[in-house]
Amino acid sequence: MPKIELQTKIKADKRIVFDLSRSIDLHKISTKHTNEEAIAGRTSGLIELNESVTWKAKHFGVTQKLTSKIIEFEKPNHFTDEMVEGVFKKFRHEHHFSSFENGTLMIDIFDYESPFRILGQIADKLFLKKYMINLLNKRNLVIKDFTESEKWKEIID
Repeated sequence: MPKIELQTKIKADKRIVFDLSRSIDLHKISTKHTNEEAIAGRTSGLIELNESVTWKAKHFGVTQKLTSKIIEFEKPNHFTDEMVEGVFKKFRHEHHFSSFENGTLMIDIFDYESPFRILGQIADKLFLKKYMINLLNKRNLVIKDFTESEKWKEIID
C-alpha cells in the first residue's frame, strides 16, 4: 500500500493555510486540468467535520466519481478525509499544519490502496504513485500561491 508524505513551507498564517486546504472552491481551481467538479455533498465553501463531497473528474481519460468524508478535524492543526466511495480500494489523506519561523509547515500524508490487486500494485510502481504525487504537489502550489498573496481573500470571506 503506497504512502506519500509531502511537506510544503508557506509564508502565511496557519489559519489561512488550514482554511484554504479545506476549501472546495480552491480545490476546483487546483484541479482544473482534470475538470474536477463537486457534484454532491458540500459543493462549495469550507468543508467541515462529518461532511462529505463527491467529485467527478477525468483521470487517465476516464471520468470517475469519488466521495470523501472529513473524519477528523482539529482547527487549525489537522484534518483527515477518507474515501467512502470511489475507484480506490481505500484512501486516507491527513492534512497537518504547524507554525514555524515566519509561516506554516503543511504536511500531507496520503495513504492509499489501488484496486485490482496485483494489477493495481504494478500500476502504482509504473505510474500511479508518481501521478498522485504530482496531483498533490500541484494542489499544494496553488494553496501556497493563494496564501502568500492576497488571492486567498477571493476564496475566504
